[in-house]
Amino acid sequence: MYAIVEIAGQQFKVAKDQKVYVHRLQAEEGSKVTFDNVLLLDNNGTVTIGAPAIVGASVTAQVLGHLKGDKVIVFKKKRRKGYQKKNGHRQYLSEIQIESIATTGATKSAKKEATPKAEVTETAVDYSSMPVAELREIAEEKGISDVASLKKAALIDTLNK
Repeated sequence: MYAIVEIAGQQFKVAKDQKVYVHRLQAEEGSKVTFDNVLLLDNNGTVTIGAPAIVGASVTAQVLGHLKGDKVIVFKKKRRKGYQKKNGHRQYLSEIQIESIATTGATKSAKKEATPKAEVTETAVDYSSMPVAELREIAEEKGISDVASLKKAALIDTLNK
């Protein structure tokens, strides 16, 4: 059994009793942490994919310790220009051990149902092939000041349908 879970902005594939290094968590060493943002569950071949997360599923982990990652050196240079920059970085990490993956009541989260749009009484009109005189008349009828705004409004109407 494994799960793909989002922890501190990153996605990890985790299994029971696995140790994972994640970005520094605010929890103290030895405390338990629960992650509710489970994106995928595999329970002995039965795969459940969330949309975007699985409701009711959670991953429980224990914080083993806080540490710093390996030193990364960033060196920038432009040849023949006398430009050199050297910068170092060490990421703060937390080591966690996955204790359990709970699937109780695991169902896909419901996507927002699209609200039915009002039926369009007018059909889409192609303003690009019309003469400018007709476009000005249509713009005056609709209360639009110029032809370009009429074309933009028509484009927005077609995109919203």
